[in-house]
Amino acid sequence: MTTPPSDGHRSRSARHKGPIMLRGGEPDPKNRGTTTDQRLLDRRGGADFVHTDPWRVMRITSEFVEGFGLLAELPRAVSVFGSARTPQDHPHYATGVELGAALVEAGYAVITGGGPGAMEAANKGAHEAGGMSVGLGIELPFEQELNEWVDVGISFRYFFVRKTMFVKYAQAFVILPGGFGTLDELFEALTLVQTTKVTRFPVILLGTEYWSGLIDWIRDTMVAAGTVSPRDLDLITVTDSIAEAVAAIRAADAARVTGDNGGGQVPVTGPSDA
Repeated sequence: MTTPPSDGHRSRSARHKGPIMLRGGEPDPKNRGTTTDQRLLDRRGGADFVHTDPWRVMRITSEFVEGFGLLAELPRAVSVFGSARTPQDHPHYATGVELGAALVEAGYAVITGGGPGAMEAANKGAHEAGGMSVGLGIELPFEQELNEWVDVGISFRYFFVRKTMFVKYAQAFVILPGGFGTLDELFEALTLVQTTKVTRFPVILLGTEYWSGLIDWIRDTMVAAGTVSPRDLDLITVTDSIAEAVAAIRAADAARVTGDNGGGQVPVTGPSDA
């Protein structure tokens, strides 16, 4: 028998939703007198429940599981980013094809966002060189299929799940000229390296003419204002040479094998820098 509280407080009835206990308020009248199993097995009613936030957690979890399952046995890989708007007759596209082939020849799979433009170019170079060409697509308001050069592909609903795959299964990022999406991937990678969430992770900007203005702004504005450290510029390699880019990736790989995760080279910054 339950003893009433002796301090004058009125006890409140509790109700349970699985492991969750709720006090106060009234139960949803639609659910009164039913159990979770009964509501699950009763097929009557609409499908609105699949669009609520708690159920989205399950969908997010499933995307992680699908991505991990697809890529778990992927060989060493490099993620390549760049503009989806790069025309096939543009020099940047040719650079992407050459880069994809060079990475395969160095023993790496190539991961891109699976779209057109620079992403397609890198996938094409990897495929034609006989390597593994991976595309991690994203659901967009307009239809966008994975490009024809993707050998292994998956399309995600959530950007943050996709971003995890880009980092988790890559040894480096190589970034061709691109727009906001490309900059998003660039600065996320730099933040992860700057805060030592990932180590020995080269971030390479390919195309000095395109990227020099950004580097100048980081040095002349951000460093001058003290919002980043001068050493943070060392986290970025800017080059026009595909051979130099591949060499930087291989050097970081070799250092990892010897147990050097770059702890002495990656600056550890304060909260204001991250």
